[in-house]
Formats: sequence, structure tokens, C-alpha cells
Amino acid sequence: MKRQRLSPQVWIDAGLSELVTAGPNALAAESLARKIGTTKGSFYWHFKDVPDFQAAVVKQWQNQAFTDVVQALEESGSAEHRLRRFGRDVLSRVHDPAMRAWALSEKPVAKAVAQVDAERLKYFINLLNQLGVSNDDFARSCLGALVGLPAIAKKKQAVQSFDTLVDLIIALK
Repeated sequence: MKRQRLSPQVWIDAGLSELVTAGPNALAAESLARKIGTTKGSFYWHFKDVPDFQAAVVKQWQNQAFTDVVQALEESGSAEHRLRRFGRDVLSRVHDPAMRAWALSEKPVAKAVAQVDAERLKYFINLLNQLGVSNDDFARSCLGALVGLPAIAKKKQAVQSFDTLVDLIIALK
């Protein structure tokens, strides 16, 4: 029986999943091959080595995060609605906390996270300016809340907490 050749995307998706459940040490050819049910040869068919694969995992996450910002920029509705929606969207990204944890020990990952944060921050600044809030510290507070809330609250509570922050910012303007 001939096996179907796996695409690089299958490996990257498996890597992102393992990053969330088992951490960056799980991003290795042999353990991922067992998870996927294939051989290490398939891994090395698509990736030069483990660091090349890990870079592809980071790039996939970063590209998705940038796509999220672009889609948010194209969204219609009030600035307040878009602010709340973007917060919910970021809080739903299960890979973000794992990427941030990995970034503590890997400079290339830290660089990618910093670039994503910079784009998200620009978007927050833009939305808050539309709401008449010109102090960029409020935008940094929104981003900081999205970074920290997943560590201390379940998703529903995190969304409610973010909405409360937005309410406070709007009330203070």
C-alpha cells in the first residue's frame, strides 16, 4: 500500500499543535513523525533540518497574525466594535501564549513576536485615535491585556475583562 505524501503544511500544523500542547522541545522530526503517523524521511523531504522546520512554524504563526491585522483593517463598523472584535480575535489565538513562552528562549521567535506586537499596537493606536483617545499608553494597555489575560482567565472571562478595559478607556476620553 502506497502512502500519500504529506505536505509541508501538514507538518507545520502539527508543529503548531504540539507547540501548544507540549512546548518547543516537541518540535522535533521523530516525535512529530510519530504523532502524524509517518516517518522522519517525510519530515526531511520538506525541511532541511529541525531549525528550518521551526522557522517555518514561526513564519506560519506570524503570517496568520499579520493576516488577522489586515482583515481587521478591512472590517467595517464602528471603531469601538472593531476594537472589541479584534480583542476577541486575538484572545482566540491559541498559539499566541505558546509563541510568547518560546520567545523567552529563542531570539528569532522573540523577533517575530515583537513584529506582530508592533502591528497589533499600530492597529490599536489607529482605532483609539478614531475614538478620540490620543494617548498611546491606552493602546499599549489594550495589547498588554491581550498578552496577559490568557494566563489568568478562561477565554470568556478574558473577553469580559478586555471589554471592561475598553469601556473604561472610552469613559475616560
